[in-house]
Amino acid sequence: MKSEWITVKLSEITSIIGDGLHGTPQYDENGEYYFINGNNLKDGKIVIKEDTKRVSFEEYLKYKKDLNDRTLFVSINGTIGNIGAYNGEKIILGKSACYFNVNLENDKDFIQYVVTNKSFQNYIQLNATGTTIKNVSLKLMRDYEFLLPPIDVQKKISSILRAIDNKIDCNNEMNDNLEQQAQAMFQYLFIENSSPEWPMGTILDIGTVIGGSTPSKSKPEYYSSKGIAWITPKDLSNNKSKFITRGENDITELGLKNSSAMIMPKGTVLFSSRAPIGYIAIANGEVTTNQGFKSVVPHDHIGTAFVYYFLKHNLQIIENMASGSTFKEISGGVMKSVPAQIPDNETLKHFTHFCTAIFNQQEHLEYESAILAMLRDSLLAKLMSRELDVSDIDI
Repeated sequence: MKSEWITVKLSEITSIIGDGLHGTPQYDENGEYYFINGNNLKDGKIVIKEDTKRVSFEEYLKYKKDLNDRTLFVSINGTIGNIGAYNGEKIILGKSACYFNVNLENDKDFIQYVVTNKSFQNYIQLNATGTTIKNVSLKLMRDYEFLLPPIDVQKKISSILRAIDNKIDCNNEMNDNLEQQAQAMFQYLFIENSSPEWPMGTILDIGTVIGGSTPSKSKPEYYSSKGIAWITPKDLSNNKSKFITRGENDITELGLKNSSAMIMPKGTVLFSSRAPIGYIAIANGEVTTNQGFKSVVPHDHIGTAFVYYFLKHNLQIIENMASGSTFKEISGGVMKSVPAQIPDNETLKHFTHFCTAIFNQQEHLEYESAILAMLRDSLLAKLMSRELDVSDIDI
């Protein structure tokens, strides 16, 4: 027998729903508190980035909010729908971050999954105001209605979903550790112990630079849900994985034929050249891209691993070579002229061999995490809609 669920508004199960500072605090590069906005929320956590601004303790006291271990965040301006939970971070909030404190009578993890669920995400997307910049009002947040089960069922549901998320977090930690090993080896071989005998060249000596193209959007026959993989910078923004197989849209053979897009092989290092510069990923199969890329197909004796870490290591140099008034961009000619020291084949071979096992493991972990995320999202929808009932299950 299914337990009784009741319809509630978000305002009824929280003690407060508010947002952050509608203005700019006084920044302090030595401050210990971070000024975060909606773009600092990702995968249920607060993410402090390299360019996240800092403020002093005095500034924190001016603008601090009632944040505690019951606090959840939702991004409500610009990029909307990002979710995060407060874990004692030293922060003050900007206006694009909404916060709310879950009442003690309810399970905070369950409520976090409520706002992660597609029902809530669709609700704010459909009801957000603004054309250029989307905005979700606090009233809209307070008025969101959903089905709330008894507390024991809340905890069972969140326990099931949290177990999957914990495994994904574990995979991510393992991947980060592997990444640090590969980066350290690149630093050791090619930076700290670079040989003066290695000749200077350009990026063309390590790979072929290939741009992309967008088939006409007025021709629906140029696009397909299952065709030739076509990647945009937005795809790399949404998918932070190291390896990418395809993006949100594919193109057809006809679309490929009627554009200047080129099919690039597995192992190509994709490099976004505008809006923004510097998203980097490795093609996990044959792909094409839009014009927002200057990708590098590694020469056989150079290898994908070296090109990947070369671009990461030289990102600032490449960014400094960009031009443009409205937004910065790296042209094909400039990308081809990026200077590169060319290591000897034996050192390159050693690095490729070292990275092969690491890349294989990272690829496996990313694939496993993607499958787990799909399982979690499917379970989440079914549990929230009561299609699956866990009330009689002992957990």
